[in-house]
Amino acid sequence: MRRPTRWEQIGLSNPDRSVWYVERFRAMAAEGADLAGEARMIDAMVPRGSRILDAGCGPGRVGGELARRGHTVVGVDVDPLLIETARADEPGSTWLVGDLAELELDQRFDIAVMAGNVLTFIAEGTEVEVLRRIGQHLEPDGRLVTGFGAGRGYAFEQLTVDAEAAGLLIDHRFGTWDLRPFGPESDFLVAVLSRA
Repeated sequence: MRRPTRWEQIGLSNPDRSVWYVERFRAMAAEGADLAGEARMIDAMVPRGSRILDAGCGPGRVGGELARRGHTVVGVDVDPLLIETARADEPGSTWLVGDLAELELDQRFDIAVMAGNVLTFIAEGTEVEVLRRIGQHLEPDGRLVTGFGAGRGYAFEQLTVDAEAAGLLIDHRFGTWDLRPFGPESDFLVAVLSRA
């Protein structure tokens, strides 16, 4: 039986959380906020026209930007409302409802991105399985880039352990999506992983 994700559990006590999330980023965009930092990093890591998996894509903010930069994007998220928003706002890509712990697509990707604290919103105890499944969807030289903040129930050190158990290696660690160094005082981790 599938375990509900932390995101779904939040929805039980706060059913408006998806609408709030969509409106929050729409408001930030309307105010001129720079919302493309994650996409800029991913875009710089792959050639134009790459196949990109946006794992935990939400309303398509990152994947949509990557599509505008000339990539083929498939986004997957457990939240139907967020996928509906992505389909409406970013119609040039493929957006699928699905749990990353059960990810099973018939294609491979040059790179996968998990922005927006995705690892802290999946079902507790499924971290290794999610990483393993994403790794299986990468080309042999493909990479996974994930970013999440401290104090969200998933320790930075645990990613190293879970990645290894999933057959992945952490190649680089940064403290931000604009590649500032990661150190003991960092409150955010951006990790670049490859298949072991």
